[in-house]
Amino acid sequence: MLEITDISKTFNPGTINEKQALRDVSLTLQDGDFATIVGSNGAGKSTLFNAIAGSFIVDEGAIILDGKDITFEKEHRRAVYIGRLFQDPLMGTAPHMTIEENLSVAYLRASQHKAMFSRITKKEKELFREQLSLLHMGLEDRMTQPVGLLSGGQRQALTLLMATVVTPKLLLLDEHTAALDPATADKVLTLTRDIVSERRITCLMVTHNMNQALEMGNRTLMMDSGRIVLDVSGKEREKMTVEDLLMAFAKNAGSSLDNDRILLSTKKDREA
Repeated sequence: MLEITDISKTFNPGTINEKQALRDVSLTLQDGDFATIVGSNGAGKSTLFNAIAGSFIVDEGAIILDGKDITFEKEHRRAVYIGRLFQDPLMGTAPHMTIEENLSVAYLRASQHKAMFSRITKKEKELFREQLSLLHMGLEDRMTQPVGLLSGGQRQALTLLMATVVTPKLLLLDEHTAALDPATADKVLTLTRDIVSERRITCLMVTHNMNQALEMGNRTLMMDSGRIVLDVSGKEREKMTVEDLLMAFAKNAGSSLDNDRILLSTKKDREA
C-alpha cells in the first residue's frame, strides 16, 4: 500500500528559475492497484515518480510504503523494493554485461536475504532462464550475450523482468513503451499487464496514450501544474471514453489539455 500525503517540491526557490513542481499531492494506492497517469509536459508526472523513488527529498508531506515512512530514505535503499522503468530502453541495464549478469545484479539488489556480492546459484540461474522464456523472445538461449546487442524492445522487456524478478512492493513505469515501435510496444505492454496482474504488483504507469490510460490497470489519474486533478476508477472509469476523460480534465483543471503529443495519439487511435 502506498500513501502519499500533501507532498510538495519547489526547485530553485528564491531565484528567477523557481518552479513549484508538486503542489500538495496526496494519493493512496491499495495493494494490487494499477493506476495510469496522464498529463502535459511539466504537469509533474516524472517529478512525482522521482519523489517516490527518492531522487530528491520533498519539501513537505510524507511518503509511506507498506506502513513504513520512506520520506527521508536514500534512493538506493528504496530501489530494493521499488522497481522502475524509464522511457529510454538504454537506461536500467549495463550494456557490456551479459543478460545473466544484469539479471544477477537486479536479483541480488532486491533479495534482502542475499548479500550484494553473493554468488548466483544454479537454481537461481534456472529461475532466470525460466523467466526469460516467458518473454517469448529467445533470450533464454542468449544469457551469455552482452545486453548491448539486444534491440530496444528486447532490452525494455529485459528491464521489466529485472525490475520484477523479485516482486517489488511498487513498480513505476515512466512511459516505458514510448520509444518503441507500435508492434514492440504492444508486446511489452502485454507483458507488463500479465506480470503486474499475476503478481498483484502495486503499479503506477505514465502514458501519453489516452486509450491506454483507460484500458490499462484499474485507475486513471490526470495531472496538471503539479497537482492530481482527476482520479477515476470503478464503474465511472469503465463507462468513460477518451472524450469524457478530456472533458473531466478540462472541468477540474480549469482549462483544456493542450499537449500535442497526447492529442495526436488520441486522433490516430480514433482513425485506426
